Amino acid sequence: MYNLLIGGAAGQGVDTMTAIIERILKRSGYYVFTTRDLMSRIRGGHNFSLLRFGNKPITSHSYSLDGIIALNDETLELHKEKLRSDVRSFILGDTKLISDDSRLIKVALVGIAKELGNPVVLGSVALGAVLKLFGEGIENCEDILKLFVKSEYIDVNKKAFQAGYNAVEARFEHLPGAEAQGIDDMALITGSKAVALGAIAAGLKFYSAYPMSPATAIMEYLASKMLECEIVVEQAEDEIAAINMAIGASYAGAVAMTGTSGGGFSLMVEALGLSGMAEIPLVVVNVQRPGPTTGLPTRTEQSDLKFVVSASQGEFPRMVIAVRNQEDSFYQTIRAFHIAEKYQMPVIILSDQYIGDSSATIKAYDVKQFVSAVANSGASDLGCECDDSYLRYRLTENGISPRLFPGNGSCLVTSDSDEHDENGSITESAVVRTQMMDKRMHKLKLIEPDLMEPEFMGAEDFETLLVGWGSTWGPIKEAIEVLNSTGDKRFGALLFGDVFPVPLKKIKELSIRAKQIVNIEQNATGQFGGMLREYAGVEFSSSILKYDGRQISAEEIVSKVQKGEWS
Repeated sequence: MYNLLIGGAAGQGVDTMTAIIERILKRSGYYVFTTRDLMSRIRGGHNFSLLRFGNKPITSHSYSLDGIIALNDETLELHKEKLRSDVRSFILGDTKLISDDSRLIKVALVGIAKELGNPVVLGSVALGAVLKLFGEGIENCEDILKLFVKSEYIDVNKKAFQAGYNAVEARFEHLPGAEAQGIDDMALITGSKAVALGAIAAGLKFYSAYPMSPATAIMEYLASKMLECEIVVEQAEDEIAAINMAIGASYAGAVAMTGTSGGGFSLMVEALGLSGMAEIPLVVVNVQRPGPTTGLPTRTEQSDLKFVVSASQGEFPRMVIAVRNQEDSFYQTIRAFHIAEKYQMPVIILSDQYIGDSSATIKAYDVKQFVSAVANSGASDLGCECDDSYLRYRLTENGISPRLFPGNGSCLVTSDSDEHDENGSITESAVVRTQMMDKRMHKLKLIEPDLMEPEFMGAEDFETLLVGWGSTWGPIKEAIEVLNSTGDKRFGALLFGDVFPVPLKKIKELSIRAKQIVNIEQNATGQFGGMLREYAGVEFSSSILKYDGRQISAEEIVSKVQKGEWS
């Protein structure tokens, strides 16, 4: 497995270079995993991408580098210490870079681009050179360039690739094997695009949002497909309007979703309560970033968990699903819509910048596994017709009331944010209030059979149990493999996707077998660990918490576990 870093200032084309080379490498028969580290600025600063590729599935990033493409001096100085102690390791940069590092390979990136008559193709010169250094060919570059470059610029970029390729000698060898595993049939996708595709597969008909990084990518993809998939995508004036639009669309019978990050979700909380009180199905995506307030807009964190579990005043049922990887993001989004419609309540999908912006090679989605969610009136199962007997909030045996949509003949379809009786009329009756609260809150009991237990990985005879949720899945998975391949101690891990209501069976069973339990989260207070103490009575021996805006890596987990460096 090889690790490459591409770094430079915002505006130097780091992201475009990354998108091109990851697709070329995937086309060459490799599994690919790419994560992006971006500053919140349009020009300047320091941005970089970490790209891993190899002939085995890859689940997370790594800072142990084989090569660096340094588009400026800052990249070289910040990351040169991360190069492996391998004589083949290299730093590729322009002749103008100032460094006496023996690993620096200087290529006239700027000069070659100018000779070709287009300074912008500097990135293609660098990519051609780095492909040669890793022992790869450039025969796939033209097909990939067509995805990113206008037709009139394809030829000059091909020449730039060839010039860079000719400027260096190979240092690494092509890693064989992945081609035989059906890599050509796999997909390279980001988490946010996977969420958008999952929503489309679930039958999404209305999406409203206000742009907020890192959630904007969901809206951008859905907008690009709105005509083809017959979806209404509305850019609202703010997040308050966005969630209320989605609630209105769902009330009218459309499968609806809204998306944002933590700051925008803060504005949505009163309307979230409206969804709960009025029992209107709704899916809300929160792609987390560090807060509070503006925080770190382009970084990652898992600090919104307890907020979304208790958001809005009062009490009402909701479900919170934390997506764990790019494959999970697709299927869990579909599931979120089915649960929202089935139980007539809001379902919150927690993603984060790491999953949302990272791309990974995954199995092609199995279209036979899912059925589109349809806005379910819930009335046919109760033999309900549009007549004087219709009660929107009828007290039923299972707690799910009949749901008709406006325009259903002459029947009045009521909905209210105040407490209401079975008909939907405002009431202040203490008896009715208790009945309605019991009916709504009973859904938390009803949903228990639909909860998914966490995934277990590692040694069955474990001594130490690592516990994580959401995006820590990839780093913990890799860390468990490393820990169990060295030393005598045995390690297991539980990785949660459903985080509220908390599935309790596995954590209760496995926690009593562990000599020590380590909580791993991307926040400062160990939020999910606190929830497990509250709901499952689990006491953690220690925690590994990271909250600097950067995703924890497998190497960090392994190091802290082996050295006992935890809180």
